[in-house]
Amino acid sequence: MPEIVISEFMDEAAVDRLRERHDILYDPDLVDQPDALREALKTAKALIVRNRTKVSKELLADLSSLACVGRLGVGLDNIDLDACKTKAITVYPATGANDVAVAEYVVTAALTLLRGAYNRSPDIAAGRWPRMEMMGGEIAGKRLGLIGYGAIARKVAARAQSFGCEIAAFDPFLPEGDAAWQSAERLDLQALLRTSDVISLHVPLTETTRHLVGRDAMKAMKPSAILINTARGGVVDEAALVEALRAGQLGGAALDVFESEPLDREAGARFEGVPNLILTPHIAGVTKEANVRVSSVTADNVLNHLASLSQ
Repeated sequence: MPEIVISEFMDEAAVDRLRERHDILYDPDLVDQPDALREALKTAKALIVRNRTKVSKELLADLSSLACVGRLGVGLDNIDLDACKTKAITVYPATGANDVAVAEYVVTAALTLLRGAYNRSPDIAAGRWPRMEMMGGEIAGKRLGLIGYGAIARKVAARAQSFGCEIAAFDPFLPEGDAAWQSAERLDLQALLRTSDVISLHVPLTETTRHLVGRDAMKAMKPSAILINTARGGVVDEAALVEALRAGQLGGAALDVFESEPLDREAGARFEGVPNLILTPHIAGVTKEANVRVSSVTADNVLNHLASLSQ
């Protein structure tokens, strides 16, 4: 029986490092097979997941040997942290390993949506020449508003500043005297919504942040504003966003995360035909380079933890 179970995709080099020291079960399909996952974990000491595997109280209930969970990423809303604490299971996020990937995604999405010139290739190939229709905007001189000003948001800010952006942020948990505020104007949420040209979300999903950006928030935003969500889907009210985009109340949006994941055909139908909208399948933090870093950090965390058990 395996000592380490990996239920979602992981860099092969990191998997091989784990295999050198422990019996492992690496099956990315386990994320969609909860019964098989529960069976595989009966004797396992470590579980490695991404964001789709639900490490729930029910999953953990009958597990007596599980000592740690390695998270191939940083968001922990798919892991019942209280249940893990009760059973003395240590949870290891891959903190910092995919920050660059997310930051590059945010800036790229902002540039793409503001310019609006990259999705009309069929028109050009067909002999149409819609130059006036495709006259988009520049990011230079725009205000980027960051909701949450942690490590990833600060990397977004640094990259956006190189394009000439003005940076503002809302983060009630970051003390006013923190050095991070030297590179961003500290605003309350309403002022940030009202004055920003691009708004990017960098907060966890909690009862406080669920639908933080809903109808009222969108009404407060500029009609030309761009909204980018690489945090968690539930932070944005998707129905309200679709209404706002269809009505021309917002300039555009990029969603990498959704209220229900993976997004199925029924849930995705609401987005059909919505203008100036980019949808991606929770990949902002997943590049080839980030996957290597995240997998390596997670392998180290799990190997070190299991080694400590035998000391």
